[in-house]
Amino acid sequence: MPTPTKGPRLGGSPAHERLILANLSTSLFEHGRITTTETKAKRLRPLAERLITFAKRGDLHARRRVLTVVRDKSVVHTLFTEIAPAMAERNGGYTRITKIGNRKGDNAPMAVIELVTEPVSPKQAVVKEATKATEKASTKAAKAEDEKPAKDEAAVEATEEATEAPAEAPAEDVAEDKAEETKEA
Repeated sequence: MPTPTKGPRLGGSPAHERLILANLSTSLFEHGRITTTETKAKRLRPLAERLITFAKRGDLHARRRVLTVVRDKSVVHTLFTEIAPAMAERNGGYTRITKIGNRKGDNAPMAVIELVTEPVSPKQAVVKEATKATEKASTKAAKAEDEKPAKDEAAVEATEEATEAPAEAPAEDVAEDKAEETKEA
C-alpha cells in the first residue's frame, strides 16, 4: 500500500481526496480535457496514467481495477475502446498539464490537463530504428567472432609447429657440441 501523502489533502480527508480524484479522472476520460487547479491536476496525472495503462492491457481484471475508480461504465467503455488503442504506441506520458493563470475569484493557479492525442513523434521512431540497427550489428559481430576461432585454431597449430622445429634444432646443436667436446678430450 502506498504511503499516504503528508500535509493537507484535497478536500480534507483521504477518502474525500480519493473521491475528488475519481471524479476528475472520470471527467478527463469523458471530455478529453478539463480545467482545474494546478494542485488537483498534478495529483490527478499519476492516477489517470495508471488507469490508461490498465486500459492498454485490456483484460477483464484490468477493466475491474479501473471500475473501482471510475464508476461510470460508459466512461470505462470509452477508455478501453477509444482512448487505450490511441495510446498503444505510447510508453507513457498520456496526459499534458498546461498552466493558464490564476482564477478570478480566489486567485488560485489554474491548469488544463488533457489527454495527449498526437501520434508518437518521429524522433522516437528514429531512436527505435537505431536501437534495432545496433542489435543487428552486434549479432553480426557475434557471428563473425564465432567464425574467427576456427581460423585462429589453424593459425595456432601452424605457429606451434614452427616453434617446435627451431626447438629441436638447438637440441641437436647441443648434442653435436657435446660430441665434439668428448672427441677433443
